[in-house]
Amino acid sequence: MPHPTPIAAPAPAAVARPAAPAPVPTEVPNTAAGILAAARELAPWLRERGEQIERARRLPPEVVEAVRATGAFRMGFARSWGGPELSSIEQTEVVEALAYGDPSAGWAAMIGMDSGLYAAFLDEPVAKEMFPRLDMTTAGLLFPTGRAERVEGGYRLSGRWQFGSGITHADWVISGAFVFEDGVPYPAEGPQDSVLLMVPAAQVEVIDTWHTTGLAGSGSCDYAIKDVFVPEGRTLTFDTVRGAAGPLAQPEVHMRNMPGVPLGTTRAALDWVRAQVTAKSGPGGSGWADNWRMQVTLAECEADFHATRQGVYGALRRQWEVLSAPGGTLDDLTPEERAALPLSRLHAFRTARSILTRLYDLMQTSSVYRPNPLDRWLRDTMTMCQHVVAQDKILQSAGAHLLGSRPGFPLSLGITS
Repeated sequence: MPHPTPIAAPAPAAVARPAAPAPVPTEVPNTAAGILAAARELAPWLRERGEQIERARRLPPEVVEAVRATGAFRMGFARSWGGPELSSIEQTEVVEALAYGDPSAGWAAMIGMDSGLYAAFLDEPVAKEMFPRLDMTTAGLLFPTGRAERVEGGYRLSGRWQFGSGITHADWVISGAFVFEDGVPYPAEGPQDSVLLMVPAAQVEVIDTWHTTGLAGSGSCDYAIKDVFVPEGRTLTFDTVRGAAGPLAQPEVHMRNMPGVPLGTTRAALDWVRAQVTAKSGPGGSGWADNWRMQVTLAECEADFHATRQGVYGALRRQWEVLSAPGGTLDDLTPEERAALPLSRLHAFRTARSILTRLYDLMQTSSVYRPNPLDRWLRDTMTMCQHVVAQDKILQSAGAHLLGSRPGFPLSLGITS
């Protein structure tokens, strides 16, 4: 994917200027090429609003609608629904383009577009009732921290969850919960069941806890649900596909496009620093551009970025090739190929943090002054690296799988048991 043209540093906050309208298409794109082009065109506008997004600690309504207008939220919906049905590779490219503009906007798009992916695990009539429009968003935490009491026709759901990214503009909220029956864990013997339950956002209490180091604009607040009835049809598990089978109807599909956020953020930082160095250099390359330390550090960072990006897209393409074959399943991947996805994902997050740290040091004292975007990008990458996909348990799971042992976090490898 060609990289967008470098974007100049934002003007200091003290310079007043009218807010330009978002460059949104007249009609929401419904193809991979159209959505990617719209996301790239929106990126400079998002960059200009980086400070505003961070101060709001959520995406402001006009930013949500601008992202929605690119078609990013509809990426996962099937063609049989009238959706674009982007491949995991294409989804990642769109998330990368939006994160190039603003990491929180990229993160929110990556989360919000899961509506179409979840639809494959619901009965189609129920899913179409829930999602009458392709651009509706879903937020929530999948880990089972809530309590789902079995009742006639469904469950009574209660609990409190963390990290509800995008919940401040979501249409639906999906939450993991352990199953109970008559007040006791279900089933009575063996491992307790858990289930994912979908609730309209209007029935969810958002708890404003999102005061964080970075990714402030993702609005990843805590949320609570109190004794809400959830019909059986609005529940799902990733081991049961109720819609059409295919590469997007897989247990780990919602994690594949996550590397787009650190990749887009890192590309933005590399381009911004290069622009600064060039601007501070005289004719013939004298000045910063002629500095040995600048040259070596930027070259090392570029090498790390390109190797990491190739690792992500190479693993995605190989997985997509296998799953797109007739009857293809995750079991058709070799252990090395199976481990490549979570490892390349983790590496993208950690490499982003490493590169941002080096660029921050490279620019020395100028890095500490706001609104220098390096400050925000560094904090954003620090925060996104605390997500479970960038933690050591992923390394353990991949290593165990390669050795024929039991992964401690099996879902990271697309394993459900």
